[in-house]
Amino acid sequence: MQDIRFEVIKKIAQTRFKYKNIGKISKLNSSSPPSVFIGSKLKYPLVNVGILSPLERDEDAWVYDDARYWAKEDFSIHDVVRLRDNLLNSRFQSKVQDSRLNKKFVQIAQEVALASKPVDVEIELKNKVSLGRKKDRVITQMGMRAGLKKARITENVKIDRKVDKVINDEVKSSEGLEYLYKNKFSEYVLSKILSVGVLGLKKNKRLVPTRWSITATDDTIGKQLLKKVRDYKWLEDFEFFFGEFMGNQYMLIFFPGVWNYELFELYFPGSSWNPTQELKASTDFELYSGRKTYAFATAGGYYATRLPILEYLNNIRRQASVLVIRLETVTYWAALGVWVVRESVRKALARGKIKFDSKEELLNGAKKIAKIKYDFDVGQVLKKSKLLEQVNTQKRLVEWF
Repeated sequence: MQDIRFEVIKKIAQTRFKYKNIGKISKLNSSSPPSVFIGSKLKYPLVNVGILSPLERDEDAWVYDDARYWAKEDFSIHDVVRLRDNLLNSRFQSKVQDSRLNKKFVQIAQEVALASKPVDVEIELKNKVSLGRKKDRVITQMGMRAGLKKARITENVKIDRKVDKVINDEVKSSEGLEYLYKNKFSEYVLSKILSVGVLGLKKNKRLVPTRWSITATDDTIGKQLLKKVRDYKWLEDFEFFFGEFMGNQYMLIFFPGVWNYELFELYFPGSSWNPTQELKASTDFELYSGRKTYAFATAGGYYATRLPILEYLNNIRRQASVLVIRLETVTYWAALGVWVVRESVRKALARGKIKFDSKEELLNGAKKIAKIKYDFDVGQVLKKSKLLEQVNTQKRLVEWF
């Protein structure tokens, strides 16, 4: 499978050589990964709806939009940036309610998003291609965009029958997401389907900006898993996980007890979100009952971090209080979206746990590992942790009873 990366990068170089003046491209015969992008920068309820595709037809087009594969094969930041820079967003303006109407461009975008494999498309642009990425915390950016004049799908689109069932049943979008997730559809597929306005009750269907659909999917699945996790027995041991991916270093600290979750994100000087010379930090927290408001400090990363943790607890059928510390280092030089967060946490969990017999041993172990592996003193973070306060209170109550 490593050859696919090499072949796609090689094709990109050849295409770039062929189209020396990309700004003048007006027509494309291409393949969508399949992927669409709903932009949120216009005045709501107006949105930009884009069909994403490389500049030429490619049987390996799926590689341009497969975050799970990038993580599995340990793609570098440069690999992902190169792929995304060579993805064109052919877009048109629409109202979010247009998902319920039989508008041609919206229907084409919906078909592309629902497809289970790359879709061959013919595209005609109405203006020059603009180049350049924009930083974003949630979405994975692409490097080219242009207005859409005409679009046509040139093959029969294959849609999984389970997806077809959900979009035609009169069920709430959260129920549709839950059904597809139980049937092994990834959160990446689910957020894409949610964004094109085909899920939910007919009267409520609408296009959802991609950045919202990603976080909504993480949050919806997380809440569904949390209903189960809250009923499980407490974790028996004190567990510690750590790992690194694309310059993001993670430490996951699990305490036996009721569900509590806290995320600390620390951004080192020169990392993608911190151009200053000082260490920056943000944190969010939830108790057993969960959050009632959006996690503004850590934003989409909060929900993307929580999802794999809840998947892990659900798999082992245990409940725990979980403290997560993310160190975003200078080697994370390009913001690639919250998929990096989600897959970094999965990699840390997959590495396996270190068990400790007590809270004191766990915290001492975490401090030592953080110092040795990442040259970082977590002591200050632990002092500020609301979750640790809860764990200490919980322990005292148990001892009193």
